[in-house]
Amino acid sequence: MPAVLYIVVPCYNDAKVLPVTAPVFRKKLYSLIENGTISPESRILFVNDGSADDTWDVIRSLHEQDDHISCVNLAHNCGEQNALLAGMFFAADRADCAVTADSDLQDDINAIDGMLARFYEGNDLALGVRSSREDDSFSERFFSGCFYSIMKHYKTGLVREHSNYRLVSKKAIERIRDYDKTDFFLPALVCSLGMKTALVPYARHARAAGVSGYNFAKKMRLAIDALFSHSTAPLRMLTLLAAVCGAITLASLAALIAVSVKDGAFNGLLGVLSFVWFIAAALCGAFRLIGEYLYRIYLQTQRRPRYMIDEVTE
Repeated sequence: MPAVLYIVVPCYNDAKVLPVTAPVFRKKLYSLIENGTISPESRILFVNDGSADDTWDVIRSLHEQDDHISCVNLAHNCGEQNALLAGMFFAADRADCAVTADSDLQDDINAIDGMLARFYEGNDLALGVRSSREDDSFSERFFSGCFYSIMKHYKTGLVREHSNYRLVSKKAIERIRDYDKTDFFLPALVCSLGMKTALVPYARHARAAGVSGYNFAKKMRLAIDALFSHSTAPLRMLTLLAAVCGAITLASLAALIAVSVKDGAFNGLLGVLSFVWFIAAALCGAFRLIGEYLYRIYLQTQRRPRYMIDEVTE
C-alpha cells in the first residue's frame, strides 16, 4: 500500500517566492500520486515561521485553492530548525513519512523519487547530499569545507554536504521527539539517530525567486550552534590550552634557573613571565574543571534518551 507522504516546507518572508515554487511542489505531489508511489492522502505542508510579510496570506490562499495543501502558522519567528520540527511533528500524526525541503527550490525536487525508493527499501532516513559545489563561490566552498571537516573531526555524526533536504520516516520523527532538547542542529541530530540510512545525491540549483535570508553572519551563527550543540570540543580545547601554558611555564622556569645561576642574580623579567604563564595554566585548568561539571549539568537538562530500541523479536 502506498505511503502517506507530507512534504514539509518552512517559510519565512517568502511571499514573493511561493507563487513561483508552490505550483512546482503541487505538480510533483500529483505526479507521485498518479504514479501510485504515494497515497492520495499525501499533502504539502507549508509552515509559516512568523513571517513579517504576507507569507501567511499567500499560504492560506494556496490552501483554499487546493485541499492537498495544508498550512501551519507559528505564533512568532522560531528559526528554521524549530519550524522544521513543528512541521515534522505535525506530519508524524498524519503520515508515514515526511520530506523536508526549502521553499526556494534550490534543492532538486526530483530527488524525492530517490528518497521514496530508499524508504520503500526499508530505510528510515534518506538524506539528500549535494553532488557538487561547482557553482558556489570560492569563499562558500572554502568555509563549507572547513565546517564539514571540523564537524567530522569532532565526531558530531553529520554527513558531509547534508543540510535540510531529507526524508524521515514516522518512526524516525518519533525518535527525534524523545530528545526533548531546545539546543540542537537538526542535520547532525538526524544523523545521530542510529537508524537505517541511505544517501541520495542531488544537484543544487539557483533560487527560483527572491534572495537568501542567510547572510555570512547567520551562517557563522549556525555553524557555531552546530558545533556547540553536538560536541564538547570547544570545552576540551581548554585542556590543550592548559597543557601548552604549563609547558611554557616549565620552559620559563628552566630558563629562569639557568640564567639566575649563570648571572648569580635573580632575573626579574623571566620571573614575571614564569608567574604569568603559571597563572594562565592554572586558570585554564580551573575553567576546564568547572566546565566539565557544567557540561554534565547541560547534558542532564537536555534530557537525551539513555538508549533507543530499534527492534524487538521474541
